[in-house]
Amino acid sequence: MSSAAEARFRIQAPPPTARTVAVVPLDAVSERLTTGLSEHAWNGVTFVPASAAARFATDPGPADLVMMVVAAGTDASAAVAIGETCSQRRIPTATCVIRDAATSEDDLSTTLGRIRPWSLMVVVVSDRGYLEDILRSFR
Repeated sequence: MSSAAEARFRIQAPPPTARTVAVVPLDAVSERLTTGLSEHAWNGVTFVPASAAARFATDPGPADLVMMVVAAGTDASAAVAIGETCSQRRIPTATCVIRDAATSEDDLSTTLGRIRPWSLMVVVVSDRGYLEDILRSFR
């Protein structure tokens, strides 16, 4: 049972979501995936086109977290420039590596070797829907 006296100690409004997440695809495969996700309503999540990754690497804007997305076995070289800038500005980075059934261990290893120095957290997923779940956790 609650009284008026108890009610005054309750938080009356939901907590604000101050986090701003920038999602940056590093290749064409991940860009198709993130383009589809960008069509949903997101709170505090912005999607950067792969074609703008080089520009984003010099100016990540107000991002509190940068989530890079890359398909295993593709070119992840943009992670270096993005990672260096984020490191200098103390912006945390995470990378979601999408691995399909046809991806070899060597391709996965090469991709991980390129992105790991620039990612505070790396998640390797085989289900593309998992990226959406990760992003929803930031809402």
